[in-house]
Amino acid sequence: MAELPDEARASELRNTVVDQLKEGGWITSPSVEAALRTVPRHLAVPDVSLEDAYSAYNAVVTQQDAEGVHTSSVSAPQIQAMQLEQARIRPGDHVLEIGTNGPNAAYLAELVGATGRVTTVDIDPAPVYRARRFLAETGYSGVRVVIDDGEYGVPKDAPFDAIVVTVGAWDIPPAWTDQLKTGGRLVVPLRINGLTRTYGFVQQDGVLTAESAYVCGFVAMRGDGAHNAQQFALPDDAGVTLRFDDGVSVGPQLLAGALDTERVEVWTGVTVAFDEPIGTLQMYVATMVDGYCNMFIDPDRASGKIGPTGLNFSLVAVDGPSLAYVVVRRSEDRQSAEFGVHAFGSGAKEAAHRLADAIRTWGKDHRNGLASEITVYPAGTADDRMSGDRVIDKKHRRIAISWPPV
Repeated sequence: MAELPDEARASELRNTVVDQLKEGGWITSPSVEAALRTVPRHLAVPDVSLEDAYSAYNAVVTQQDAEGVHTSSVSAPQIQAMQLEQARIRPGDHVLEIGTNGPNAAYLAELVGATGRVTTVDIDPAPVYRARRFLAETGYSGVRVVIDDGEYGVPKDAPFDAIVVTVGAWDIPPAWTDQLKTGGRLVVPLRINGLTRTYGFVQQDGVLTAESAYVCGFVAMRGDGAHNAQQFALPDDAGVTLRFDDGVSVGPQLLAGALDTERVEVWTGVTVAFDEPIGTLQMYVATMVDGYCNMFIDPDRASGKIGPTGLNFSLVAVDGPSLAYVVVRRSEDRQSAEFGVHAFGSGAKEAAHRLADAIRTWGKDHRNGLASEITVYPAGTADDRMSGDRVIDKKHRRIAISWPPV
């Protein structure tokens, strides 16, 4: 069979991706389906193959800094479809995109139609220039592309029916709700205690209520909205680093010598199938266990005391001079795994059981239920005006989290 010309091959791959995303449940509306079948996203990334441009689940990195950190990318079609469905864009809407790459703004333009308007903003001139080139080349010249810090929205073009954020945010700045109409939708990859989910919020009187949440990964926000997690290495020189995304709960000196104590091991009896999603477990531990943080292990310096656990990401709870972390052991047939806890320090036994009890509560009350309910209030909102099992305070917002049982 003769090879197809590039444009015919691109069209074939584009339709294949949409078919895959429909089958996977990521595309559910005819309007989003039509937009993804129409926009020639490969023209935004001419330096990669058509197969890479139309990989359903992989982003195309377009820029990185001197240390190799990704600073700009064209998100995977699956992520873009997910956010577009969350945003519920209608013909005639006025939409702001924060973080530009070109194709996503074109998708938005398709969704708002001839009577709508799309503004896209990025702090970095390079992706802005790439987006302008792509949008002009593909006939979406009506999209307004702005160089500015997305932390402050685009007040000149406000108010918006929807704001779609395509960079990872630690907080929700006031401008995003100030520039959003009542009943407007905000879609944002929001980081809570180190875990990022793209949330679909609806605004009423400055309060945001999440309608949906999906696991995702995005390039981190830059500019005034950038946030660096606090971290410290354990004093034992064991290659162990603890990272706290929403405030350090303990000083490193309290954990000095913790790894020299006897390790406590507790198994929970909670098992999961090999392919069972555990996103709600991660979020439950991150939001409901005091002293939560993530642990990272340098394989070149690891002492072997901590394990078995992932080197790059572990669920950890620090309790004064003790730390406990989640481990797993696989079944003999390798089709399931049981969660357990290892702990070190002077209060290791108590710390291990506290974390193990949280896992058991998740297993009993939440594993087959809904994800957490998230409501976001302005900073300064009084406790008696909020409801939730836990409140996490950020600079601009108070995030109330509830976990309804099954």
